[in-house]
Amino acid sequence: MTRTATHSCTVPTDPFSPVPPAREAGPWHAVAVASPLPHSPGGTTRTGARRPAWLERILPVLVLVAVLWVVELVDLLTPLRLDAYGIRPRELAGLPGIVLAPFLHLGFGHLIANTSGLLVLGALLAWTTRHLWVVTVGVVLLSGLGVWVFGGSNTVVIGASGVVYGYAAFLAVYGFAARRFWQVLLGLLVILLYGGLLWGVLPLRAGVSWQGHLFGALAGVGIALWLGRRDREARAAAR
Repeated sequence: MTRTATHSCTVPTDPFSPVPPAREAGPWHAVAVASPLPHSPGGTTRTGARRPAWLERILPVLVLVAVLWVVELVDLLTPLRLDAYGIRPRELAGLPGIVLAPFLHLGFGHLIANTSGLLVLGALLAWTTRHLWVVTVGVVLLSGLGVWVFGGSNTVVIGASGVVYGYAAFLAVYGFAARRFWQVLLGLLVILLYGGLLWGVLPLRAGVSWQGHLFGALAGVGIALWLGRRDREARAAAR
């Protein structure tokens, strides 16, 4: 809901030059020995454990949500009054709010309401496509611009719900535009679970920026049509 208001050094491995003990390098230095790593019986080189692929996909979403919580804590625990940096419709001083507004919330209740949608829909978007950043940046800019042009006078609009609406709309439409069956099914599931968001694009509640919801959804649809068609054509050309 959008509210209005180690240093490292390399040691040569000459067979006649013994390698000095690691402890001589000092407590804050890492010694790298340029010799082959031991191999497993299968012939593969041992490497450090990597994060699971699914975690790497959704890590940006987790970081984004963590940033929102840090910003809200700073706003509540300091006298900075960060909420004042939201979108101020049709004011030049309010233009930076297009980028800043999604990071600002009117208390923890407002933030919690947006966190769940960002985590679920953002994770689905990151898992099923490679378009997380394009969608996120596009929705933030387009929805924010829509609010700046059409938002209520003498208001300050804050909150990440426009991004939530953009994610939901993108997931609902992308599968049809890309003509991928399983993503069509995902889109239908999103519509089933989040169809109630449609009420948020109507001017039904005071103090809620329906413009942010509307333009976030429209941005999500537009980006889904563009990227879906591009991905469909690329897939056809690769055949």
